[in-house]
Amino acid sequence: MTGVDQPEASRVILRTDHLGRVADGVAIVNDVSLEVFHGELLGIVGASGSGKSSLLRLLNRLDEPTSGTVYLDGIDYTRIAPRELRRRLGMVTQRPFLFPGTVASNLQFGPQQRGEVLPDETIDSLLRQVGMDGFAARDVANLSGGEQQRVSLARALANQPQMLLLDEPTSALDEDAKLGVEQLIRELATASSRTFILVTHDREQARRICDRVGTMERGHLTHMGTPQEVLRA
Repeated sequence: MTGVDQPEASRVILRTDHLGRVADGVAIVNDVSLEVFHGELLGIVGASGSGKSSLLRLLNRLDEPTSGTVYLDGIDYTRIAPRELRRRLGMVTQRPFLFPGTVASNLQFGPQQRGEVLPDETIDSLLRQVGMDGFAARDVANLSGGEQQRVSLARALANQPQMLLLDEPTSALDEDAKLGVEQLIRELATASSRTFILVTHDREQARRICDRVGTMERGHLTHMGTPQEVLRA
């Protein structure tokens, strides 16, 4: 099948080729080759120290690989300027790091770095997408943990990324907030054409919301398949 008539759902948007990172003589990511398809929610599951968050950091060059490389839309990512790469592969971390000020000013930050002004209508639309309608003028210091994580998602979406990298985005939340953010991630993945990679230690979370799941152990990607195939009891 040619690239012209290939369905979007089967298009590889990101591929790693024997990706690895050695730090202080230890291989924290070891020979990882995987494909990520357009529009899917891919989960990477593993225990603490398995290398899953380190893998995520390699994908947008927050850390540099010591072997292998990453291809984004078929282009070696070393040929893409790091700032542009991180715009296209947005990241949401375990703890929301918001700038002091209003919700709106946080959403405006990324576009401002590119000399763009985010219209109020776009801010309102982004906040509706994450269930925060009417919060634009709210000070982020007065938000709950779950609300702050929703703002983090909206801020990442404001940069119009092709893909969102989610690094344990619910692990710092209480159970109710966690389930709410899980539902939001699943809804965003279903309603948009964006691709998501979710790193989590929570196998049940991956089972609930992911389309495919990979498992990591000691830096190696050990299994890949549907949640039913990979996360059998």
